[in-house]
Amino acid sequence: MNQKKAQNPNLPDLSISSNRRKFLQSLGLGSAAITLLTTGCTEKPKSEGKEEVIQGFEKTAEKAGTQIWKPVSDKKVKVGLIGYGVCKFAAAFEFQNHPNVEIVAVSDLEPDRCKELAKVVKCEKTYPSLEELVKDDRIEAVFIATDAPSHAKHAILALQHGKHVASAVPAVFGSLEEADQLYEAVKKSGLKYMMYETSMFHDDLFAARQLYKAGHLGKLVYSEGEYYHYMDTPIDSYKGWRIGLPPQFYPTHSNAYHLGINDGSFVEVSCLGIPSVVEHLKPANNSYKNPFGTEIALFRTHDGGTSRMAVSWDTPGDHGERGRVRGDKGSYYGKYEGLDKNVPAIERPPLPPSVDAGGHGGSHGRLTDEFISAILQDRTPLVNVALALNMTVAGIVAHQSAMKNGELLKIPQYTL
Repeated sequence: MNQKKAQNPNLPDLSISSNRRKFLQSLGLGSAAITLLTTGCTEKPKSEGKEEVIQGFEKTAEKAGTQIWKPVSDKKVKVGLIGYGVCKFAAAFEFQNHPNVEIVAVSDLEPDRCKELAKVVKCEKTYPSLEELVKDDRIEAVFIATDAPSHAKHAILALQHGKHVASAVPAVFGSLEEADQLYEAVKKSGLKYMMYETSMFHDDLFAARQLYKAGHLGKLVYSEGEYYHYMDTPIDSYKGWRIGLPPQFYPTHSNAYHLGINDGSFVEVSCLGIPSVVEHLKPANNSYKNPFGTEIALFRTHDGGTSRMAVSWDTPGDHGERGRVRGDKGSYYGKYEGLDKNVPAIERPPLPPSVDAGGHGGSHGRLTDEFISAILQDRTPLVNVALALNMTVAGIVAHQSAMKNGELLKIPQYTL
């Protein structure tokens, strides 16, 4: 797979600014919206003298914990960072500040972005593409923060070159075939693969997971997960992959509120999509022919429970990832309520003093600490390939169901 700028036939060619502007004008967007789309997603125009931060990147107040971080090794993992696009993800997850990491090289297709990434993470070596970076034998692990449609292809290529892989979400993008290919590539390589699902280290989900593992929730009977991100104006991105994105192609932030608690899977789904009034979410205006701005999925779980998972781009109001879960011994929605008494308070894992918790509910630094620790301890990472694909593929099939007016469909299953 070549990461160079060959046109993806499934996506609109928005790489030339004049073409991009014409496309956006065809959606009926005004000059202010076009300016927003071509300047990036980490900052929006000032409103009453304040710069608005993209949803999910808000700074989270870190609660003081009682635990002290202890290194599992004095070794440094040699890492390559790939992708410094709209959201600047390669530098957002604190690799550059982790005491067990040495950043060997960075890469982005755009020379200016690549240069900026190198400066931010204090790395001298740059490569013009992922294809070149993964040939560097010094690199032991990579973090892939490229466009979502390329995540699986890029992860497979890195694994084939002997690199451990951490990937931004989703693990795969709309392709069941690529899901199988990634699964086989990880198994064949014997290397570590981890998807950076940010919900896993939200206070509420992390607490619910620990309560479940300790037996306080019992068998999970019902769960709900929600991911709301209002996008009446689409976020600019590589070749416009976010324009008209089917909501359930980006399902892991919500699906984690069940699967991230019990490491399970969804086995079948009926999903309803709601036609959107937003222009770029109308099928005539996006490359996916996707009519939906909101998709609500009802899943059957592997152990006989049910789960409702919502993803929405076109409902204004509060935003973010949230969830609640009910078991036959107890429930969790911000706090534990159930049969067990004297349930202990739960703290998230501590971080190295040099590492910031970061955005998405303080998950960024913890995801990197988990990935690096898994490599050093030679253990399975938290969001391993099976859990990553079970979270992701359920959404792909859910969108298929929505396009078939809610038809009940079976979901492929992945295990370690």
